Amino acid sequence: MAGRAPSWERAARWSLCTLGMLLSVYALHVELSRERDPGYRAMCDLGASVSCSKVFTSRWGRGFGLVQLVLSKESILNQPNSILGIIFYTLQLALGQSASSKAALFLVLSSWVSVAGSLFLAGVLLFILEDLCLVCVTTYLINFALLYTNLRRKRGLTLAKEKAG
Repeated sequence: MAGRAPSWERAARWSLCTLGMLLSVYALHVELSRERDPGYRAMCDLGASVSCSKVFTSRWGRGFGLVQLVLSKESILNQPNSILGIIFYTLQLALGQSASSKAALFLVLSSWVSVAGSLFLAGVLLFILEDLCLVCVTTYLINFALLYTNLRRKRGLTLAKEKAG
């Protein structure tokens, strides 16, 4: 484990991050398309209560719905959640190439943040928006799988360090 991550982890990370990035890019596309054309219908809009575009264009689709409470709705920091997803999955993929224990710690901590965000947004989805967003739910599952992957990596690095020391 000193030089590279195990092959199962590389494959899992690549698959999860690629899917997460694709879903995030799609979410951004849907949001931008809806801004240009309010009548735009996304492939993930399956019905009145199964509508990803309803979710992406809601207050909660930017800055987790929280940034605009502290800053203005037009603040540069009030970015679409999909942009945050693209950044997160890119960092997960890039830092996942390193066998550094500091990188592993960052991967775990950022995964915990993503899981907390996923749980928060899942609550918003169910209890506030009363909608089912298949793209959103899939990204939540990806975030949980990345957390599991990152915890396994951290444990593997710790065990390798104990064996060597």
